[in-house]
Amino acid sequence: MGKKVIVIVGPTCSGKTKLSLILAEKLKSEIISADSRQVYKYLTIGTAKPNSDELRMIKHHFIDELKPDEEFNADIFSKRAKEIISLLIEKKLIPIVVGGSGLYIKALVDGITQTVVSDKSLRDELIELRKKYGNDYLYTELKKIDPKSAEKMLPQNWKRVIRALEVFKLTGKPIWQHHFENPVQKEFDFCQYGLKWERNKLYSNIESRVDEMVKSGFIEEVEMILDKGYSKEINSLNTLGYKEIIGLLDNKLTFDEAVNRIKINTRRFAKRQMTWFNADKRIKWFEIDSYEELNNIAENIIKDFYERKN
Repeated sequence: MGKKVIVIVGPTCSGKTKLSLILAEKLKSEIISADSRQVYKYLTIGTAKPNSDELRMIKHHFIDELKPDEEFNADIFSKRAKEIISLLIEKKLIPIVVGGSGLYIKALVDGITQTVVSDKSLRDELIELRKKYGNDYLYTELKKIDPKSAEKMLPQNWKRVIRALEVFKLTGKPIWQHHFENPVQKEFDFCQYGLKWERNKLYSNIESRVDEMVKSGFIEEVEMILDKGYSKEINSLNTLGYKEIIGLLDNKLTFDEAVNRIKINTRRFAKRQMTWFNADKRIKWFEIDSYEELNNIAENIIKDFYERKN
């Protein structure tokens, strides 16, 4: 199959993980997780990782590989994922990449340019502004000068926000424009497929998942991570779901407020994911109405994949 790779994308709760497992079983292959949080140990319920049986059945990469306070970003993911893809292709296996982290997918598919200069003093200044005024302040500043980049980020992704501000202040151009002007040479042929739900049905999936996460011990999971001595401020915990549960544990939110806020923020996150992925016209979308359709969708993906020219 040459250097072809299957990539499964879509919003949270769309069935990406289940679809990837079906594909991996049918193709006798392995899965590369493009999820910015599943790579961390202990963050299990809140990231909806595959369960232990699924992980035993299919080999996964980038699941439970790092401690919660270790650094992981799109650049690291892209470099390591390409190495794994090369090894799988050497073994005559079809790599299956799956995830909802749009930046990670983009870094892998399109590469990350390293041509934009940086300035440590400017970055330190921006970090001090964050400490003084918070994430939302920097995010608002970015929206003023580079709304296109801002709409693809969250305020809590403050490192990315600071980098975008730094690039604009140094060059007068938004960071996305530098990426566009300095394309990276493509190493593989990425065949991208997406799962698209009717909005209200996706939101219903989200509501059900959040309720199930709480019933399954999400609060206890966060308590366990903090009891291990990890700071509430580390990047892996400053993310959707975990920050709301930390608010509950700190008595800043009631139980109902925390759960409600997770549901609301997850719906917003799913909307941003779709905005990001819809902008990529290379993705072939499959409309889905229930998880029972995933087997048929997998068959259609395999058929399309083999019919595509190298």
